[in-house]
Amino acid sequence: MKIEKFAAIDIGSNAVRILIANVIHQNGYATYQKNALVRVPIRLGEDAFVLNKISPYNIRRLVKAMKAFDLLMQVHEVKKFAAYATSALRSVSNRNDTIEQVLNETGIQIQIISGKKEAEVISRTSFSNFINPEKIYLYVDVGGGSTEISVYKNGMISDSKSFKVGTVRLINHLVEKDLWDKMKTWIITHTRKYKKLDILGTGGNINKLHKLANLPESKPISYLKLYSFYQELNALSYAQRIIQYRLNPDRSDVIIPAMQIYMNVLKWSKAKAIYVPKTGLSDGMIKELILSESTNSFQL
Repeated sequence: MKIEKFAAIDIGSNAVRILIANVIHQNGYATYQKNALVRVPIRLGEDAFVLNKISPYNIRRLVKAMKAFDLLMQVHEVKKFAAYATSALRSVSNRNDTIEQVLNETGIQIQIISGKKEAEVISRTSFSNFINPEKIYLYVDVGGGSTEISVYKNGMISDSKSFKVGTVRLINHLVEKDLWDKMKTWIITHTRKYKKLDILGTGGNINKLHKLANLPESKPISYLKLYSFYQELNALSYAQRIIQYRLNPDRSDVIIPAMQIYMNVLKWSKAKAIYVPKTGLSDGMIKELILSESTNSFQL
């Protein structure tokens, strides 16, 4: 048996995070276990979607976060890592300058991935505890800048699409009705032929809601429960949500539009519940790193 450490840096629209994982090689297989997860509340999406550029202030914060992540990886003796940026950096006018400054000051090369690539990487995550190969699922990952949606059929992804409908965009009133309509049309077109399906939901907001619901990991959140949460939280002020539900300041505002997205997906797909695997882009990145250096099969 050999154990190595890999790391995935996810530079999103609402936060920047690093996942460090133990990769265990044994008998021709590689499995991984989460070792450490650090999340930094840098809201690049607010710059990107309003100003069309990352501000000098947030570039400095991003550089500091990358320096901290580099030190953390050195302490953990990480062998291999990747740093992916999604919707926020993808759309700004100074993305090349931002990436170059981070590289020059930290040595970390950021890769900007497309919405399609993001959906593909997320689809690498394992849902073995949730998936029944005989059922149809709609996989929905809600981020600050975009929402990735995939149809999961026969245990595999059959179709996927990225939409610029994200929580940070929504709180800044940057999502037009036609974008909602496009998402609605895509979901109805790709799900209407199935009599029944469930939702697999990932992202920090649905994870938090599942925790607040005090449900076992294997139990889904029903539409009625989600709607009840929406009514409760939406009736409170930003400050009241932080105090009464112990939400982080950068979670207290975006959790409302996240619930709107999930409720719409449930309604349009006619699904009745959301399973919450608590996995996402960083998990898919770890699996991609494993595959990139080994032709051996692996299991989770």
